[in-house]
Amino acid sequence: MIELYYWTTPNGHKITIFLEEAGLDYKIFPINISNGEQFGADFLKLAPNNRIPAILDTAPADGGAAISVFESGAILEYLADKTKKFIGPDLRSRMETLQWLYWQMGGLGPMAGQNHHFVQYAPERIPYAMERYIKETNRLYGVLNKRLADRAFIAGDYSIADMASYPWIVPHERQQQNLDEFPHLKRWFHSIKSRPAVIRAYDLVASINTAPTVSEASKAILFGQAAR
Repeated sequence: MIELYYWTTPNGHKITIFLEEAGLDYKIFPINISNGEQFGADFLKLAPNNRIPAILDTAPADGGAAISVFESGAILEYLADKTKKFIGPDLRSRMETLQWLYWQMGGLGPMAGQNHHFVQYAPERIPYAMERYIKETNRLYGVLNKRLADRAFIAGDYSIADMASYPWIVPHERQQQNLDEFPHLKRWFHSIKSRPAVIRAYDLVASINTAPTVSEASKAILFGQAAR
């Protein structure tokens, strides 16, 4: 059993996609980040960075005590190794998968996230910041488009690299990006979108996040954090 501590964000969707694709038994424990539930003491034991997602594997491969994992990229790598699915089976193919997983974690996710913040949520419109992150998101879309020019999926076979990147392309319109400018990326995007497991993963949203609007109170929780 995998216990998934989750909210309906791109990073959360990565894990539900994997779990649905792999057919693993799992249970969702919603962590409403707009209400500050990510600061609860029990959740912080699993995720000391107070960010979703996190998992607790109650039946790890070594047969020992339950293992908790935080950070979406680490969770995907852990689950891929656990199931021997969606990661290259040999050294070279494994590295193809991991380097693109880390590309998403270090580039596409953070840059698109800043795009979301300055375009949608910042209390004042800052043209320089908006242009900076819209352009960098555009550059990263271009990198991915070129990568997909001669292959169906990012690392060759469908893998955790695709599962990590797809949820960050879903809000492409909010990111001020036009998929028609990236034909290989667009083809890949629709092929992922139509997968039954991906459909099931996104169908979870309606039953978990019934009030997705970000209010002024939730903005203070989400964007006003300091060390204290």
